[in-house]
Amino acid sequence: MLQGHQTWVFPNKPAIISTAAVGGPFEAKGPLAEDFDLLHEDLWLGQDSYEKAEKKMLEEACETAVKKAGLQKQDVQFFLSGDLLDQIITSSFTARTLNVPFIGLYGACSSSMESLSLGSLIVDSGSGNYVLCGASSHNATAERQYRYPTEYGSQKPPTAQWTVTGAGVALLGAKGSGPKVTSATIGRVVDMGVTDPFNMGSAMAPAAVDTITAHFRDLRISPRDYDLIATGDLGRVGHRIASDLLKNCGLGIPEGIFTDCGVLIYHENQPAVLAGGSGCGCSATVAYGHILNRMKKGELKKVLLVATGALLSPLSYQQKESIPGIAHAVSIEYDC
Repeated sequence: MLQGHQTWVFPNKPAIISTAAVGGPFEAKGPLAEDFDLLHEDLWLGQDSYEKAEKKMLEEACETAVKKAGLQKQDVQFFLSGDLLDQIITSSFTARTLNVPFIGLYGACSSSMESLSLGSLIVDSGSGNYVLCGASSHNATAERQYRYPTEYGSQKPPTAQWTVTGAGVALLGAKGSGPKVTSATIGRVVDMGVTDPFNMGSAMAPAAVDTITAHFRDLRISPRDYDLIATGDLGRVGHRIASDLLKNCGLGIPEGIFTDCGVLIYHENQPAVLAGGSGCGCSATVAYGHILNRMKKGELKKVLLVATGALLSPLSYQQKESIPGIAHAVSIEYDC
C-alpha cells in the first residue's frame, strides 16, 4: 500500500524468518566478528579468482539462510540480489547455483535494502511465500574493477573507504516469529556534483538525507519513533555530512540513535580502513548480522535501515561524470 509519495506500507508485515552473514579475514578482525555466521581466513576462499570467491560467499549466505529456516532451496519462490561487478555476475551466477527464480538488481551499495524492499512487496502482496533477498561485495573485486589493481599499491586519501568482503542474505516469509518488515521508502537519485570516487560518502549523504526525510514525511512520524537509524556505508565523512544536513532539515537525530554500517563494521584504528567500510556487503552483513541479532536479543524493537549507493561506473568516471547517489530505507520491527 502506497503512503505519501514514495513509501510502501506492508499491512501483512512480512517476516524475516532467517538471515545469514558471511565475511572475510579483515571483517574477522573487526568489532562485529561474532555476528557473522561464517568467516573466511583468506580472500580467495579456495577459488582461483577473487570474483569466484565473491560468488562462493553469496552462495554460502543463501544456503545458510535456507538451512537456518528449516527449508529446502526448492521452497524458495524468488531470489532477489545485487552486487558491484559488471552485469551483477556474482548474483546471477549464484542464481545459477541455487536454481531459484531470479530477479537481478543494481542499486550499487543500496542493493541490500532494494532487494529487501521488493522482496517484502512480493510477500506482502501474496505473490510469493518465501523470498531470498541478498547482496555481496569483495574488496579485491571492487578494487580491480573500480580503481587500480591492488598490486599497484596506490595511496588513498583519508576520505576513501575500505570495501567490505562479505555477503548478507535475509529469507522473507509470509508468516514467522522473526522481525517484521513494516514499510519501505524508495529513494530518488540525488546528484550534488561530487566527482571524486575516493569520497563516496560525500556523494551519497544527500541521497540518504533525501530518503530519510521522505520516510518521516510520508509516514508522519519522527526519528524518535525508532531505536536505531542506520545508513549503509557513508563512513565517517559521509555520516557527519548527513547528520549536519538532517539538522538543517529540522530532523536532528540523537547521536545514540543515528549510526552508519560503514562506521560500525571496523575498528577506527584498523589499518587501511580510513573513513570506514563500504560496498554492498557492508550494509548487508551489518544489518543481517549485528543489527538483527540485537533485535532478537531484545535490545532494539524498531530500526530503520537506509542502504546507500554511489551509482558510478568506471565508464562514467572516464567520461568525467559526477556521482549520482541513491538510498532505500526499510523499517523493521520486532514483536510488532
